[in-house]
Amino acid sequence: MMTNFIAVIDIGKTNAKVAIVDKENWSEIAVRTTPNSVLNKAPYPHFDIEGLWKFIVQSLHALNDSHPISAISITTHGASAVLLDNDGQLALPMLDYEHDGPVATKPTYQKIRPDFEETGSPELPLGLNLGAQLFWQQTLFAKEFSQVQSIVTYPQYWAFRLTGVLATEVTSLGCHTDLWNPWENKLSSLCTLTGWGKLLAPIRKANDILGTITPKIASETGISANVPVYCGIHDSNASLYPNLRQRKGPFSVVSSGTWVICMAIEGNNIKPDPARDTLVNVSAFGDAVPSARFMGGREYDLLLQGQTADCSNNDIATVLEKKIYLLPAAENRSGPFQGYGQKWLGDEPADGVRYAAISFYLAMMTSVCLNLIGAQGPIIVEGPFSRNRPFLDMLSAATQGPVIAASKSATGTSIGAAMLSADDSAIAKLNSAKSEQEIDCTQSNHLNSYADSWHEAVRNMKRKPSSTFT
Repeated sequence: MMTNFIAVIDIGKTNAKVAIVDKENWSEIAVRTTPNSVLNKAPYPHFDIEGLWKFIVQSLHALNDSHPISAISITTHGASAVLLDNDGQLALPMLDYEHDGPVATKPTYQKIRPDFEETGSPELPLGLNLGAQLFWQQTLFAKEFSQVQSIVTYPQYWAFRLTGVLATEVTSLGCHTDLWNPWENKLSSLCTLTGWGKLLAPIRKANDILGTITPKIASETGISANVPVYCGIHDSNASLYPNLRQRKGPFSVVSSGTWVICMAIEGNNIKPDPARDTLVNVSAFGDAVPSARFMGGREYDLLLQGQTADCSNNDIATVLEKKIYLLPAAENRSGPFQGYGQKWLGDEPADGVRYAAISFYLAMMTSVCLNLIGAQGPIIVEGPFSRNRPFLDMLSAATQGPVIAASKSATGTSIGAAMLSADDSAIAKLNSAKSEQEIDCTQSNHLNSYADSWHEAVRNMKRKPSSTFT
């Protein structure tokens, strides 16, 4: 008997998860998590692919015992691809995009990478441009790279492990990779120049069923052999996807996790500024989506320092009355304030007051990103920040518009990935049952004054070039 339980493999930069989403009401009802470890050993720092695979298989087995799985979908972080040899094994380990290796070949790579006008992909540090990763690997590990038969984008690698079917998909190809032309919906000139286009696996749609799980996976997990596996989607686009299915523009989506990704649908026509980490993402429907981002989740962890992750109304009042501000940027190697050093105005706070001040800072950073991409209409916040009320209140005040907290999913992206299986009738049912929290703090004098003062302080900041990546 077919059930409504969809398993979602959700690989974030910091943590990996396998969640069960109940298709009856699109709610997450079970989840298993593990750190997404980086192995700091030869030939370069790389993700523990086999460790993740063991976790995935064990989680699918355990979750299927209590929630018989009827479909599997996948979502992962971007800036990543897997290089496979003729036997479907790793030709090279999957590089951690925060490794500085690609810096060594950057001068040569800059001569061949396409312009921002072609790809909507800004020049990013380290390996955040997938093209820079591939170029570095091809240059320094030429023997191993010569064995590459297939390049697969990251969500589709896990789909391959489950089904044996090779694929790539546009939300990952269009995620600041230098490999995709979002305006013409095709591979960029870089793929032709380097020959990578011939290695990239066939492009499939995110909601395509690639196949069913292999007999081996069925045996190892206890999942029925006829369970379909969906192609999969880049994690920020997983947050965007259900909104594209349910809403009419203009609106924007803030996907929170290690990265905070802001995406504008039918906003003001503003040319993205690559110097401020704005870019063009590609939706599951192949459309160009103006986007901006910063490492908000990383900053949250760095700034909180293990202190209280909550605050009282008195704590919030203290931040507002004493004018306690944090200026950007805690993580200044990306985002709209690259090269600026963080600074507290007022005494550096602790505990609940610190949490409130950090939440306000993250909201102000998010508002800057939204402004950079011409966001209009309601702002839908997905992921962990959707449960942070001071963040939501300040974001509404700073943007002078309504903020919608979409906090049903503990993992933020799992619902969107599960909804790759949804037909129009399922979307209509979800719309009729939808319950969201809308926050409007546009008339709060205290919050508005704080936001204005923060912007004024930022305008007076000075950049610290020594803080930037080389």
